[in-house]
Amino acid sequence: MLDRIGQEKARATSIVRYAPASRFPGHQHPGGEEILVLFGTFSDEGGDYPAGWYLRNPPGSRHQPFTNEGATIFVKLRQMLEGEHRSVRINTHEPSAWIRHSEGASCPLFTDERERVSLEKPDAGARLFSHFVDGAEMLVLEGSLHETVHEYGQGSWLRLPPGEHPEFVAGPDGALFYLKTGHLGKYLTGAR
Repeated sequence: MLDRIGQEKARATSIVRYAPASRFPGHQHPGGEEILVLFGTFSDEGGDYPAGWYLRNPPGSRHQPFTNEGATIFVKLRQMLEGEHRSVRINTHEPSAWIRHSEGASCPLFTDERERVSLEKPDAGARLFSHFVDGAEMLVLEGSLHETVHEYGQGSWLRLPPGEHPEFVAGPDGALFYLKTGHLGKYLTGAR
């Protein structure tokens, strides 16, 4: 568990490890579900999703997850707006999903009026943010991120409050990380 607000039916961000041959009963996601498959293969009635797949199931969606070989996923529950209806499935290992820019590459995963979700692959030493951010959440998948004297390696999860001007740079071998911006602040506190 990385973050949780609430009891049984909570707004949560977690890393979940499924044992081989795990099966779960069908269930609904009233507030939506966002998944990044980190290891193994995560499956449901829609298909098999090996490591590197990004899935977004909108509020009210239903599925029956399972895995044959086992899987580890990064999952966010109950964090979508009620009106969201778009289901997303992206294989981030597909070269056409990536956009090259001057200091690395980006794989856009989801964008709406409130939030932006992507995988980012900055070159070694590249600065991550050139301006203040409206809140950010990062999960380091490969390489490392550096902030003054701190190093955040693979598996590090960070959440930055709105209004920060972080001084992060990619490590000496570059980095690959999940990035979500715009979803904190008013949304997190419940203010409108």
